[in-house]
Amino acid sequence: MILNKWDRLRVLVSSAIALCLLVSLEAQELPHSCARPDQVAIAHLHLDLKVDFENQKLAGSATMKLNRRTPDKMLFLDTSGLKIFKVQAQPSGKELKWSLGEHEPDLGSCLSIELVEGAEEVSVYYESQPSAEAVQWLTPEQTTDKQYPFLFTQSQAILARTWVPCQDTPAVRMTYSAKIQVPPELLAVMSASNPQKKNETGVYEFEMKQPIPAYLLALAVGDLKFLELGPRSGVYAEPSVLKRAVWELADTEKMISAAEALYGEYRWDRYDVIFLPSSFPFGGMENPRLTFATPTILAGDRSLVALIAHELAHSWSGNLVTNATWDDFWLNEGFTVYFEQRIMEAIYGREYSEMLARLSLDGLLAEIEELEARDTWLKLDLRGRNPDDGMTSIAYDKGYFFLRMLEEKVGREKFDQFLKSYFKKFAFKSMTTEGFLNYLQENLDEKIDFKAWVYSPGLPADVPVVQTKALERVEKAAQAFLDGLSLPALVDDFETNQWTTHHWNHFLRSFKNNLSPTQMKKLDDQFKFTRSRNSEITHDWMMLVIGSGYQAGFPRLEEFLTEQGRRKFLQPLYEKLATTPEGLERANLIYAKARPGYHAVSRQTIDKILNYKPTGN
Repeated sequence: MILNKWDRLRVLVSSAIALCLLVSLEAQELPHSCARPDQVAIAHLHLDLKVDFENQKLAGSATMKLNRRTPDKMLFLDTSGLKIFKVQAQPSGKELKWSLGEHEPDLGSCLSIELVEGAEEVSVYYESQPSAEAVQWLTPEQTTDKQYPFLFTQSQAILARTWVPCQDTPAVRMTYSAKIQVPPELLAVMSASNPQKKNETGVYEFEMKQPIPAYLLALAVGDLKFLELGPRSGVYAEPSVLKRAVWELADTEKMISAAEALYGEYRWDRYDVIFLPSSFPFGGMENPRLTFATPTILAGDRSLVALIAHELAHSWSGNLVTNATWDDFWLNEGFTVYFEQRIMEAIYGREYSEMLARLSLDGLLAEIEELEARDTWLKLDLRGRNPDDGMTSIAYDKGYFFLRMLEEKVGREKFDQFLKSYFKKFAFKSMTTEGFLNYLQENLDEKIDFKAWVYSPGLPADVPVVQTKALERVEKAAQAFLDGLSLPALVDDFETNQWTTHHWNHFLRSFKNNLSPTQMKKLDDQFKFTRSRNSEITHDWMMLVIGSGYQAGFPRLEEFLTEQGRRKFLQPLYEKLATTPEGLERANLIYAKARPGYHAVSRQTIDKILNYKPTGN
């Protein structure tokens, strides 16, 4: 494309403004972090840690190469619950003066280090505590195979500081390396280059050459085996899970190719997945090179692999171009849901991806009704709050529909070129909402009213229309059942034997808790919902079990709440139970058994719902 001088000027101005926005963010006080990267920033982190299962501690050192941007002599690091022993300048070994600030809820304590002339590297000698919120220590009995202990971390959003002293803000990116010592019968893997089998020493070394924010630091240690999916992808899991996982993820290489065809080269060398024990609090975590995944997506029919498409998409949106603050969270998740849908459409077809979009829209509309108006803006305001509060469907699904609206307005081909250039231009950088909107206006050259989406509550009038004939038939099937249609006719007339998980999700959600115990029994006798091992279907059925008082389903409800710790499932079920006195009593009895097996992320959420006052973790 040939640009005239005015076009060239506009592009230069656009780039300059976007750069200024990034620089000004570093210079200002960062939310949720005491770091001052405009003065001194971490350029590279090296971890040398021993994994102590007996005492549930990570102990060793974190050595940081510094980018000293000003003559300032102070380095500020985020910590929470870490026990600091000493701080040294490297390579001299000179001990440095340091102090820990007061502990603040959610934020932890600021570690202030007084630098000396010429100190370009600093080592912090420390150990984490058993209560570190990022780290879950599992006994053998809490794992799938029940043979060996297991450890995994979950650093997002601001929990990296509970196991590593760092500048725990997405505005700062760093490369990292590590040496991790574990019991020789176990394997360690990280969000970095990884071994594929155990060695005799139990010492593993890692390297992440691409700069990442601290929330993407990740470690898992357990009895892990590895199998390849393709030339640049594979699966880690406990031995009994591995073959099932490999079968379920058979289309991973297709997903990588589809993603690259849309938005450019995959920049992280390998894409592997590790299936963690069932207490993992999320569906997946996009740790670069190694997605952490929940075993609840192993449905046996490949119907829940959209989650893998989502985490893969983060390799561009989130990991490559990162939200600069957690107020800009939609830049990670809205883009990723949009990208996920495009990958699913490319592999499985438009009707399939539209089913996913319709389920997203239904969930978004329901959550908008529950949230405060200000929390339904795309640009969040999380000052004085835990950034975890921003992890709602607003960032994910409102963000997705905003981008889909843009695609429909300017045309898919033009929008794809725009996104491809966006990921290329801002690769390995952090981006603000304002920086993106400026880039959008300058490069799409369209009059777009983004304020109604980004800076206003709810959904604007121009929300895209989702069309899915498959789910329209599902709605008719649900209504036919309510109208008294016999179950054999329901099966035959609507071909339920051909339904996917998404059909069944929509079918169950269509009832909106309006079923009697008698109706519940009819459905259960026919479709065996209570016996289902599909986590998505089980969750929706359990919501109806609670709403209808269907007694035959309550034992399975207790089992479901204790066998897995995925917050997406736990939170709605506990909230539903807590709406009645008898339900609240049941919830507290179940939670007393289940809580020790939940990760801290899930415990904090359920504690609030049940007004639980822990005496310890």
